[in-house]
Amino acid sequence: MFALVVRFELCGADQAADFDQLVAETGEGIAAHEPGTLVYATHLVDGSPLSRVFYEVYRDREAFEEHERQLHTRRFLDERSRYVESARVEFVTPVTAKGLPADV
Repeated sequence: MFALVVRFELCGADQAADFDQLVAETGEGIAAHEPGTLVYATHLVDGSPLSRVFYEVYRDREAFEEHERQLHTRRFLDERSRYVESARVEFVTPVTAKGLPADV
């Protein structure tokens, strides 16, 4: 399994709706075309209206690399800079979890 957490800080409230729409469109592409993406969960952050947190779990590193090559992902990566002030990416290793496949 291969996983990461990304925290985005948006530039301003006027960009938030457009960023969220871009995320929704990207999620549709992920759901339709990425069987190796096991979890792609995006979150609002309580008390921090300009923050977004993504939790992503892939079958393996190759599934992540395939995700990165997808047109919907490339579009997201190309367009996000219009909305994002900063991003922090952390690669994580799931140890215990409810709901993640145990035999992946």
